[in-house]
Amino acid sequence: MAIPDYQTVMLPLLKFASDGRTHTFREAVEHLAGEFGLSPQERSELLPSGRQALFTNRVGWASFYLKKAGLLEKKPHRGAFSVTARGREVIAHNPDRIDNEFLERFPEFVEFRNQSRRTRENGTVPVTDATTQPAETPEEALESAYQTIRQGLAQELLARVQACSPEFFERLVVELLVKMGYGGSRRDAGERIGQSGDGGIDGIIKEDRLGLDVIYIQAKRWQGSVGRPEIQKFVGALQGQRARKGVFITTSSFTGEAAEYASRIDTKVVLLDGNAIANLMIDFDVGVAAGTPYIVKRIDSDYFEEE
Repeated sequence: MAIPDYQTVMLPLLKFASDGRTHTFREAVEHLAGEFGLSPQERSELLPSGRQALFTNRVGWASFYLKKAGLLEKKPHRGAFSVTARGREVIAHNPDRIDNEFLERFPEFVEFRNQSRRTRENGTVPVTDATTQPAETPEEALESAYQTIRQGLAQELLARVQACSPEFFERLVVELLVKMGYGGSRRDAGERIGQSGDGGIDGIIKEDRLGLDVIYIQAKRWQGSVGRPEIQKFVGALQGQRARKGVFITTSSFTGEAAEYASRIDTKVVLLDGNAIANLMIDFDVGVAAGTPYIVKRIDSDYFEEE
């Protein structure tokens, strides 16, 4: 099944706490993951940032909003919570669902939401209010916006790369590979590329800084999709050099036949299309500059620990 959104988690979480005992957040995550029948893969699925499990994040925000509405309360020791008298009363009425709209009947939650809106209107918090996005937590909304910006940047980068000269593209490939840790120095890598003169091979670069092995490269600006015949030519050129590894780089894309052929031959050939190149350029800061940074801060629980 799909991982439930944070509002779907609210009612099961409140029911879990309704026994009146003090529970830890970890206990709640484990219980709810079992209740929703999540697979190990779904439990371990991460936010795009890779810093937290998606389901854990959603349980955390469900807990946060239930606390803002006065249905749960935080306990002094870290990560612990329990149900309130109001929370027990809500469960006693056996609601079908608890979501943001349901929580609006409680004045504390309304005040919290209004305060959040006033803060955004003052321009101090550039984050989407999760109470207006039923399926997204604030982190998900922020990361979704980041991914949208990144995808737009990748498309713009690819358009620029496709418009550049073949010589510029070769230099770009060299710089990118060096930034990724290949080729030793940029000067060393630059002297090697485009010098072999062998059909199907545009350059050679060290696999590591010590030069323990080399990688043969073909870097081509291409208009249409690269098919299997072009990959076969490249593999033939590699075999002529007794090479074991190669990278075929293009500004366009590869056909399914080309990808399948490369995946089942003995020679290790990596295919990098235009989209992959653009994303690697973003990851390794080639042709891009940092924009405005936004730092998301969290409570330092250790700071508030009393001996």
